[in-house]
Amino acid sequence: MRHGNKKNNLSRTASHRKALLMNLSCALIEHKRITTTLAKAKALRTFIEPLITKTKANETQQSISHNHRIVFSYLNDKHAVKELFTVIAPKVASRPGGYTRVIKLGTRTGDNAELAMIELVDFNDVYGHGEDGAAEKTKRTRRSGAKKTAAASTEAKTAPAKEVAKVEETVEVVAEEATTEAAAAAEVKATGSDDLTVVEGVGPKGKEVFNAAGIMTFADMAAAGAEKLKQILDDSDGQFNAADTTTWPEQAQLAADGKMDELKTMQDELKGGRPE
Repeated sequence: MRHGNKKNNLSRTASHRKALLMNLSCALIEHKRITTTLAKAKALRTFIEPLITKTKANETQQSISHNHRIVFSYLNDKHAVKELFTVIAPKVASRPGGYTRVIKLGTRTGDNAELAMIELVDFNDVYGHGEDGAAEKTKRTRRSGAKKTAAASTEAKTAPAKEVAKVEETVEVVAEEATTEAAAAAEVKATGSDDLTVVEGVGPKGKEVFNAAGIMTFADMAAAGAEKLKQILDDSDGQFNAADTTTWPEQAQLAADGKMDELKTMQDELKGGRPE
């Protein structure tokens, strides 16, 4: 029974287990990341982390030498000990513990053993914890900021030009409308009359009849009223029996007031000048 025995023997004798953990530790120190079974990775973590902690006792030359000898007794590899004290120790100097990380990788084809990757936390660049990863991330952020700044500057430079173009376009439209209105006003002033054919139902012949009767402008037509307009058409020689003057004064009043949009809306509801 294994009552109270929390140590995983890995189905090996003490000497075999010690040699296994020694070889795995040297490989981890050299490559900073190895893949093995989950049970071996957990056992390796408890084996190597106390050795990494030994590298922090460097107050005196005697303590450094003593810790070198202790670590060498576990690893039996001079290159691994040198790598641990010269490369790994400065990286983990500020870390209070937890120097390794175990990541599960699923099961292995064949014996269905659980695989895991064990790595030194401070040498992982994928998660951005290492110094190189942090520097690269900061550099990438600066590049991104530079692009945004350049785009913002370009947009800031082009924005006034766009606004000026919009203002110029608006001015051109207003000027064109003003020119059209001025031309119409000049024509009215020169001839003394409006284009009465704007009123739906009044054709060129009707305009001539009204001009002959003294109705020259929209205001004159609006003031005349529907009955008078009908009487003028009936007294003329033309055939205006079908003309309906009911809405003509109202249309003329809208035209006289310059409410052309309302006039257009009203005319859309009429048919030949008559209400549908």
